[in-house]
Amino acid sequence: MQELNRKTARGAVSHPERVLQYGEGNFLRAFADWVIDRMNKESGFASGVTVVQPIPQGMAELLNAQDGLYHLYLQGIKDGRTVSDLTRIDCINRALNPYTQYAEYIKIADNPALRFIVSNTTEAGIVYDEKDTADMRPQQSFPGKLTAFLYRRFRTFGGAAGKGLIIICCELIENNAGMLKQCVLSHARKWGLGRAFTEWIEHANAFCSTLVDRIVPGFPRNRIGDIQRQLGFRDQLVVEGEYFHLWVIEAPAWVEREFPARQAGLNVIFTDDMTPYRQRKVRILNGAHTASFAVSLLAGVETVRESVAHPQIGRFMSELVAEEICPFINHAGIEAASYAGEVWERFQNPFIKHFWKSIALNSVSKWETRVLPSLTDHYLHTGRLPQRLVFSLAALICYYRGEYRDLSIQADDAAETVNFLRSVWAGFALDADSTLKLARNVLANAALWKRNLDDIAGLAEAVAGHVFRIQRSGILEAMAEVMAPEVRYGGSKDPLNVFIAAGVSENG
Repeated sequence: MQELNRKTARGAVSHPERVLQYGEGNFLRAFADWVIDRMNKESGFASGVTVVQPIPQGMAELLNAQDGLYHLYLQGIKDGRTVSDLTRIDCINRALNPYTQYAEYIKIADNPALRFIVSNTTEAGIVYDEKDTADMRPQQSFPGKLTAFLYRRFRTFGGAAGKGLIIICCELIENNAGMLKQCVLSHARKWGLGRAFTEWIEHANAFCSTLVDRIVPGFPRNRIGDIQRQLGFRDQLVVEGEYFHLWVIEAPAWVEREFPARQAGLNVIFTDDMTPYRQRKVRILNGAHTASFAVSLLAGVETVRESVAHPQIGRFMSELVAEEICPFINHAGIEAASYAGEVWERFQNPFIKHFWKSIALNSVSKWETRVLPSLTDHYLHTGRLPQRLVFSLAALICYYRGEYRDLSIQADDAAETVNFLRSVWAGFALDADSTLKLARNVLANAALWKRNLDDIAGLAEAVAGHVFRIQRSGILEAMAEVMAPEVRYGGSKDPLNVFIAAGVSENG
């Protein structure tokens, strides 16, 4: 079997260095580099990528061993059909480790053809590190490195406006480019780089925040032998991704003219405000995940696809999105239902094992940002509580108890969050008073929800009712009650009626 490089791979094309990329991980290679590769091949973008390893340990050496070449294996469901695509990506020319190749790295700033910077340095990458100084080689933080790089370019070209760069951030944080820009300006001021430089940063460079959407499982460790035999190459950088992709780029209109993604038939949207797109993704895709993980794990279901196929959980998830989330995403021109249909196909992808355990990481803060806004919007517009979303909160509270029937659960979250939610279960008794007290204690913790949720009329009673039913009858039977609202929770002597009277009955 041959090694993969530009001598052994037929037709591998090299392009001029026009893109500097901070980050060499699976996501960038399965998403941004794939987009650039498609633009090169289908819209004449003619741009080569130089990859910068953002931390001392990374993959620069392995990328260079393969001359920047690797294969991307896309698999999924489109319009109800199974689709797959195995493509060689040619756009990366070389990779550099600035910790050992600083002079070669910083010299890229002198390249007049350089036009773009793309980054994904993880959520922790865009931070202001006050320990970074102008004379470090390199600075520790990504913003520090970028400030020094841009200052070198500013000096090389005498502050020429036409030598500014288009900086496209892919980090999974809101306003990623805005945060990066503020860090760069803070470094520039602290390092005393001068007013002319800060004005050049402000006016000659475009900092573009983006929303990225593609599930990337990464290196197919369990199938790499079969894939390499199919390729006929020993490719150690194969990366798997789902077929679906969406890239929303918040940028001035002229940026779109320089980044011809639409001409390449790509699902890349340029906008002056990505807020509605972010809300749609966070509430539908991420919200459905976060609202369903505890329900699924308490039922013993391990993956998203298994939950979708489950007759009860699948219906719960589908109705939760269709009836309690989508109707309250109200932005002109932003279609929620069709996006939800795409998400549903993605959840059914037979090639991706998306484990609920990984989704469960830090799920309390995720529930606050991804699910709570849908709950409060539903209540604001209808005057009723969305019972499936309320049920998801009750399931989350039960999950964080740490035990459920024969399951021992280790919640993966901040220690203070886990400790608090376990503490409220201390001395719990399966009766009306104890369950309602537990619900009120959880909802009133503004540190968890950024507000006192006990202020929402009937919410404590509704959550308590669902917690009571989950503990007494089991997650699936409790869910059946939510899915059949005409069925009440028991006879007149059932202590759960305490909650129904104040919560479930009056609020749907």
